[in-house]
Order: sequence, then C-alpha cells, then structure tokens
Amino acid sequence: MTSTTTAPTTSNSAMADFNRTTSRWGQITMIGGLLISVAGPLYLVFASGLDIGPAQLWIAFAAVAATFGIIWIVEPLTYFPILGPAAMYQAFMIGNISNKLLPAALIAQTNIGAKPGSKRAELAAVVAICGAAAVHLVSLAIFVGLLGSWLISEIPPSVLLVTRLYVLPTVLGAVLVQAIVSMKQPRTTVFALVVSAVVVFVVLPLVPSLATVSTAIVVLATILLAWIFRGKSAVAEARPIHIE
Repeated sequence: MTSTTTAPTTSNSAMADFNRTTSRWGQITMIGGLLISVAGPLYLVFASGLDIGPAQLWIAFAAVAATFGIIWIVEPLTYFPILGPAAMYQAFMIGNISNKLLPAALIAQTNIGAKPGSKRAELAAVVAICGAAAVHLVSLAIFVGLLGSWLISEIPPSVLLVTRLYVLPTVLGAVLVQAIVSMKQPRTTVFALVVSAVVVFVVLPLVPSLATVSTAIVVLATILLAWIFRGKSAVAEARPIHIE
C-alpha cells in the first residue's frame, strides 16, 4: 500500500520541481534573449550618432504593434494548450513555431498516445522541440553553411518557384490534420473550419482592412463558439465538486 500511494506523490513532486525550474530559467533565458536582441538597435540609437529621436521610435513601435500586436496575444493562447509552460519558453526563444516546433510536438504526443494538456504531453513537447532544434541546427550547418551557395546554383529555378509556392501550405496542412487527429474535438473542428471559411470568403472581401487581424478573429470566434456550444460532459467536468 505504501508503494502504491508513494509513486503518484513522488511523480507530482518531481513535476512540480520541473515546473519551478523551467519557469525560473525560462524567464531568465527569455529576458537575456530580449536584452541581446535589443542591444543592436539601442546601440544604433544612442551610440552610433544617428539622428533618431524618441518620437520616431514610438511611431515605429506603433506601426509594428498595429500589424503584429494581436499576434502577441493570439499565439500564446493558441500554442499553450498543446505545448505547456516549459515548451512555450523553448518555442518562443527558438521561433518557427507553427511550421516546425508545433508539428514536432504534435507528432511526438500522438506517437506515445499523450493527451494534449497532460503532464506526459508537456514532457513530450519539450523533448520533441529539443530534437527539432538539434535537427534544424545540423541541417543549417550542412545545407546552408557548407553547401548553401552550391546547392542553390544547382537547383533549377522552376523547382525553387514550386517550393516557395507549395512547401509552406503543405507543412501547415499537415499540422492542421495532425492537430485535428490529436485533439479529437469534432465539434470545435467544425466551428474552426466554418469560421475560417466565413472570414476568408465573406468578411475579408467585404472589409479588406481586417486582413491583419483575421487570424485573431478566427481564433477568438472559435473559442467563443466552442465554449457556448460545449457538450454536457464538458460542463459536468468543469463544474466544481463540493465534498461535505
């Protein structure tokens, strides 16, 4: 009896230690990456002698925020349920989340049968992202660093055109199918597809200015519809249990 009750406790304690460690070092690493990334622009502004005033900086920031600001909110909300907290630090430090890291995490979770949002799925995402980053660095060193110029010169222009047109849609399509299979939420999947179609084929032709926030509209509308029309089992699971 002692061994049976001790194992889950030990597992929970180890996972709690893991979350504390990744949270602490994740924040330190992200802050360090932020400082390094802004070091160059700060040098140009304050030490290079360029005539750049505070007003110009705020105008440039507003222009970028108007275009990409909504992504700062939508991406964490979209990726967190699949990746978990530890892998989120990795993903946003490495980049290429939707076309590289997210597919790696989904495939790893599917292969081991881990339910998205579980502790097992979080650990699978961490390991998968480590593997994806390692493969990426090795492939960059070989195919870009060593063979880049020669390889590009040998590939016919027609092939390069085809890859630019179809590689990204192919990768994102595979990610979409993998996400649908992994999540197993047919109702939410239908809502997402219908909302996407309405936004792309109805809303954007009528209001083209919404193109920059179209992804946010689809994500938020799908979340809202999935919550409003959630099944009875989901409502029962979400309802708090009172023990007298």
